[in-house]
Amino acid sequence: MGLLFGRRFCFRTTGRGVLHCYRCGGDRVYRRGTARRWFHLFYLPLVPLERVGEHVQCQTCRTRYRVEVLRLPTTVQMQAALPAATVVAATAMLRAGGRQNQAARERAIDVIRAAGLADYDDSALTNDMSVALAHGIDISDALSALATQLTDPAPEWFLADAVRVGLADGPLTDLERNEVTRIAAHLGLSAARAHGVISLTEQSAAAG
Repeated sequence: MGLLFGRRFCFRTTGRGVLHCYRCGGDRVYRRGTARRWFHLFYLPLVPLERVGEHVQCQTCRTRYRVEVLRLPTTVQMQAALPAATVVAATAMLRAGGRQNQAARERAIDVIRAAGLADYDDSALTNDMSVALAHGIDISDALSALATQLTDPAPEWFLADAVRVGLADGPLTDLERNEVTRIAAHLGLSAARAHGVISLTEQSAAAG
């Protein structure tokens, strides 16, 4: 008789997208859904009971995850995060000082190329600078997206590259120091740690 009536789960799809599936080891399409218990008769759901919860399910291996997994970046997002954040940080430092200085621009281009944009050149830098100056680009999104992927000491290494852009045309100005501190905050670094990175990078630059 238990097979004829009782309780069973029913799942309703509420969305689809792409997540990084840990079991598959890569980006996969997921289905997002809510689960609810129903009283069934002859396998037909008749009376809705309590909601059980929401989940996402990999459509390849069928592994289910809590919806919090969607906060984590996919592989594609991770690959794009470093160059995007580097462009934002380098152009922010140039806007703070040295935007027309050739040595500073060349340092910025070198840093951006090292982050994965091998074909980046002065024309691309000019375009990115123009967009940032015209629209006042918010640096927080790109840097915060990168910060979720970095583990110590990678944030300090990233910040040191930004400092080197500022140092390329001479000692850091107050505006450039403030910009470094702002970049550090979006990376999850304290002002004290930012000051430490600045000091060490300045010492290294002075030593040649």
